Amino acid sequence: MTKTPTITLNDGRAIPAIGFGTFQIPDDGSTYQAVKEALAIGYRHIDTAVAYFNEDEVGRAIKDSGIPRDEIWVTSKLWLQDYGFDAASRAIDRSLTKLGLDYIDLYLIHQPYGDVPGAWQAMEDAQKAGKLKSIGVSNMTPKLWQQFVPQFETVPAVDQVEFNPYFQQQPLRQLLAAQDVKLEAWAPLGQGNQALLEEPVIQQLATKYHKDADQIILRFEHQEGVIIFPKSVHTARIKSNRDIFDFELTPTEMDQLRALDTGKGQHDPDAPGVSEQLLHAFDVHADD
Repeated sequence: MTKTPTITLNDGRAIPAIGFGTFQIPDDGSTYQAVKEALAIGYRHIDTAVAYFNEDEVGRAIKDSGIPRDEIWVTSKLWLQDYGFDAASRAIDRSLTKLGLDYIDLYLIHQPYGDVPGAWQAMEDAQKAGKLKSIGVSNMTPKLWQQFVPQFETVPAVDQVEFNPYFQQQPLRQLLAAQDVKLEAWAPLGQGNQALLEEPVIQQLATKYHKDADQIILRFEHQEGVIIFPKSVHTARIKSNRDIFDFELTPTEMDQLRALDTGKGQHDPDAPGVSEQLLHAFDVHADD
């Protein structure tokens, strides 16, 4: 089993460079099965969230895996329904209970709207108490970063955003690099965008390296220093997505893939009305 490389965060902790994403995997036993398979295959980084409604299944899969807790990196995320200091403090404890864990390796502000400073302060306190090891943000554009992060006592360890060869987040990456904040990619494969997968340069590289298009894209992102977590419920795909550490793209090939950048993604966190739309999307306490 190939050992997963790690990336050192600005708080000194080493995060596995590739993880397993659980977004939109149902909480009907599918998440439990997929996470259990991912751990058996060799993944040691699992990404979930309050708003994925599957923290409990992730936690059970980790418990039943037989793998020591300190060998698995677990990320979850605070939903904006629980922002503000008191609500966020309760939500962190709720995540720990649902996951069945004593601590969470990385906890993120999922959507950067509302009382973000209050929520962040609760996360800082939970970090000092040992409940959270690292803390970070998600979906922060340069504009949102400048709005909120100067109010934080602690600099976020990561910003988890949309990232793939069509949307390479260049202005944001320059901003984050100044404070050694690592970028994590959600939708690293463009959410199955066929145009991306069929790009001639990606197909040519897949042929050259005897890999598939997904593996070429994930390898590119890994070499860019981006933390990635593709998701799948299919065993063969879960396995192949991790099989990217036995080849290396050349500098010229990296430049060819960088040239695919359009500067635009499918989600614009700065768009008017996004915060209201997300806040009313669902109730994360409906089952409490």
